[in-house]
Amino acid sequence: MKYTFDIVGVSPVLHFFSHQQQNLETPQHQGVELVATHKCTLDALLESVEPLPQKWGWDIDEVVSTVIEFWMNNSESIGYWKSRLIDAGSDNLLVARVADIKALRAELEVLLGNKW
Repeated sequence: MKYTFDIVGVSPVLHFFSHQQQNLETPQHQGVELVATHKCTLDALLESVEPLPQKWGWDIDEVVSTVIEFWMNNSESIGYWKSRLIDAGSDNLLVARVADIKALRAELEVLLGNKW
């Protein structure tokens, strides 16, 4: 199985919590998860993805490798989001998406209405 990881933004804590609660109440695409952390560090991001392999039956080593690979190859993006998180203040979280590539493709196809 192949995975993808990307930082998607900065969110107020309450907004992210509300979004996660809505996902619990409504069906969601299996294999696509948003995670969040107060710090923009590799350790914090790895800690935020730790529960996902058990939840989805993912290979933890591959998930960790995907996050590390992102971290090693996207220093400019990481610097940008680290600055945005600092500017936003302590009541905000850095939000990232972790997904099984096939599940993410299925979610995008649904969002685009299979018109591409």
